[in-house]
Amino acid sequence: MGIMSFIKSAGEKLFGMGEAKAAEPQTTSEDVARMNGAAADAIAAYINKMNLAIEGMTVEVDAAQGAVTIAGVAADQATKEKAVLCCGNVHGVSSVNDMLTVAEPADESQWHTVVSGDTLSKISKAFYDSPNKYMQIFEANKPMLSHPDKIYPGQMLRIPPDAA
Repeated sequence: MGIMSFIKSAGEKLFGMGEAKAAEPQTTSEDVARMNGAAADAIAAYINKMNLAIEGMTVEVDAAQGAVTIAGVAADQATKEKAVLCCGNVHGVSSVNDMLTVAEPADESQWHTVVSGDTLSKISKAFYDSPNKYMQIFEANKPMLSHPDKIYPGQMLRIPPDAA
């Protein structure tokens, strides 16, 4: 549990359309609450689209602060970490307050923020001393990653313990 930082200008573009967009300068508090609720619904829908089951999941958004809070119970550590990534790898989000618990605790992953020039092989070499273990990183970040070559600067990735 805790707060994780993300790069606000990188990630999935879930906001800015329909109800889930930034508040205008003369927005009422009711409008802000409605837009924050719509943003929270968009993130929750994205988590569900990734087939990440979180029992009793709640998602709250404070768009003015770029903050998301997620709570509930994940079946395992991988599901918890992927749900946090789904919240944080969204354009406009700079921090995630992880209030999730895990039904079956396990070792936590390390984290890596992608920079220009990174590849999964390069990241694998840095964390596992072998570029050939890049598929471990790819598999650990599915379904958010659809292809090993489709990573972008600012994206945060899970780096699971080496399966050896």
